[in-house]
Amino acid sequence: MRIAKLEKEIKEDILKNLLKRSPNQYETYEKAVMEIIEEVKINRDAALFEYTKRFDKADINETTIRVTSEEIEEAYRLIDPKVVEVIRKSAENIRAYHIKQKQYSWFDSEPNGIILGQKVTPLAAVGVYVPGGKAAYPSSVLMNVIPAKVAGVKRIAMTTPPDSEGKIYAGTLVAAKEAGVTEIYKAGGAQAIAALAHGTESIQKVDKIVGPGNIYVALAKKAVYGHVSIDSIAGPSEILVLADESANPRYVAADLLSQAEHDELASAILITTSEALAYQVSDEIKRFTAVLSRKEIIEKSLENYGYILIASDMEEAVVTANEIASEHLEILTKDPFSIMTKIQNAGAIFLGEYSSEPLGDYYAGPNHVLPTNGTAKFFSPLSVDDYIKKSSIISYSKEALEPVYQDIIRFAKAEGLTAHANSIAVRFEEEE
Repeated sequence: MRIAKLEKEIKEDILKNLLKRSPNQYETYEKAVMEIIEEVKINRDAALFEYTKRFDKADINETTIRVTSEEIEEAYRLIDPKVVEVIRKSAENIRAYHIKQKQYSWFDSEPNGIILGQKVTPLAAVGVYVPGGKAAYPSSVLMNVIPAKVAGVKRIAMTTPPDSEGKIYAGTLVAAKEAGVTEIYKAGGAQAIAALAHGTESIQKVDKIVGPGNIYVALAKKAVYGHVSIDSIAGPSEILVLADESANPRYVAADLLSQAEHDELASAILITTSEALAYQVSDEIKRFTAVLSRKEIIEKSLENYGYILIASDMEEAVVTANEIASEHLEILTKDPFSIMTKIQNAGAIFLGEYSSEPLGDYYAGPNHVLPTNGTAKFFSPLSVDDYIKKSSIISYSKEALEPVYQDIIRFAKAEGLTAHANSIAVRFEEEE
């Protein structure tokens, strides 16, 4: 993991390097993704089953594609009861946090007959994509599904790739049941996204697709946007730690590695005002990496996207953190709350040495589906807001419209829209 003074050229190189990881940079995959989407759009179930056989080596048909209640019951028997209990505790924390985000319809009225308001309506149907195989994350099931349930979504269809025997990872099924998924399908990849977006004989179309996936899934979500809504185009995982001389180097090293182990494109960055801490953290990283199970992935991640940057002061460190706009930002300083007030761009902010990033991944309650690749400058974490739509309410009485109707006519004519003007004028033509 390289150590460098935080200078303008270094910062520019890092920002440019991190952007290379964006799914928007992988145009070479787009043709293949578009072919899959078109095939599923035209041939529906037949194409979906064919791609499942080709990519997942599983024979799935119209009678086996949907997970049965018996399969879910079997999953509970396969999972350690203590893990089930942890899933339930985590689900409750996530539910309690997201309930506070819930929005309600509102109306304002005035004595002259004006009523203005906003009607909040949950989406009717949402598709949740869940990775399979080694990338199976029950925690992501909870994070994507529970806000939808809190919002009031009635139909939540989950798709996840099966193994070669047509089975779904038991932990994923348990999490889906605990979160409240209404239907689960054995389908993965771009073909599953196409099925959710356009519908097949077995999978009914949804209104929005959420959830993480590989580059094919990310590009497929991008391609179907417009036919349905999506949450975001997720990039590789990333963490940035802001630390001063008071930070524990073992904690910092462990937290950086918690994201580096995700995949070879993951980014782990430390910005510190302490040169001594920088070298201590580097030594701890070497010691941890030597004994961790995902050593090869960690080493490649740190080689390509790992940095330890020494800032002249905390102000410079904060400016850089805001420019990077990391998915996860940990603040390990003497006064983390004071530093937090200066942070403008971050997906999730973790304060203090006992608030490590995995706390947010699994248990605390805030959503772990976060903006990546600098998009925290304009995107927010997944929330209840992602599962609702809002309608404006407008009601005027004649008494309310009469004093202003000439203004509206004048505005419409200024835009050359005489039919707009006439729509208002006809209501007062007897008075003319």
